[in-house]
Amino acid sequence: MIVDALRVFVTVAEQNNFSRAGELLNLSQPAVSLQIRNLENEFNAKLMHRSPKHVVLTDAGEILYRQAKQILSLYEQGKQDIHLLNQKVTGSIQIGASFTIGEYILPRLLADFANQFPEVDLSLTIANTEEIALALKANKLDLGLVEGEVSQNGIQLTTYMKDEMLLIASPDHPLCAKKTVKPDMLHDCTWVLREHGSGTRSYSDKFIHTNDLRIKRSYVFTSSQGVKEAVAAGLGISILSRWIVRKELETGEITAIPLNPKLTERDFWFIQNKDTSSSMAIQMFIQKLLEQTPFVRS
Repeated sequence: MIVDALRVFVTVAEQNNFSRAGELLNLSQPAVSLQIRNLENEFNAKLMHRSPKHVVLTDAGEILYRQAKQILSLYEQGKQDIHLLNQKVTGSIQIGASFTIGEYILPRLLADFANQFPEVDLSLTIANTEEIALALKANKLDLGLVEGEVSQNGIQLTTYMKDEMLLIASPDHPLCAKKTVKPDMLHDCTWVLREHGSGTRSYSDKFIHTNDLRIKRSYVFTSSQGVKEAVAAGLGISILSRWIVRKELETGEITAIPLNPKLTERDFWFIQNKDTSSSMAIQMFIQKLLEQTPFVRS
């Protein structure tokens, strides 16, 4: 690299000695001599008069010394400026989120992050867990936030919060009138489900399979909003995050079935490619995510 050769040249000129320059630069004397010869070949001019005791710059050497000092100064300044740029939170983040997180949790977090780091461009893609994982794997996303566990190779999973799941129905559903509902009382119910690939669907399927429930009929929707509206209209029962139905629970449009034992909490995860380094912007977003977890869970 020409900068290395110029640094050697300037050090020799200022020390007036090849050996002392080599000691300062942690280079052997032959290595120092080679760098000087390369420069002389590059400029087709003799740069130094050498003697056993000292070094004297030629006219060409004097010119190069002055210019080399400026070049090295600009080079160091450039390194510092780039370092400062890297420390400053700028750039862009392509975030992918599954529906519950993307529609009900992320908006406030994104607003807080954008206010704190206005020079970061944020882009959000909302899809089901499987689609987010595939997009991340294809390097179309920098970070994924999902409600279903991902098993693909090369993806790192980190859990950052818990999510309360509820068995829900319209207020006039017969199960809502009971004080306690056991899982075996759910046989032959009509279910409203999310599509395969959804974290919510995976959770629902696991619950149904674990309790060996007979299903009378099922309807599939590709959004949690659709599931919620169908349940409110009396189409059937479903399992959704409290985040999705909290307003409808307050207004009485939807009722939580008093299931005993209660549904287990599920994990929310953020996922990244294991072989991809994170920019400062991504690191700060993850930090913000983890800092706000207690708030999000309250």
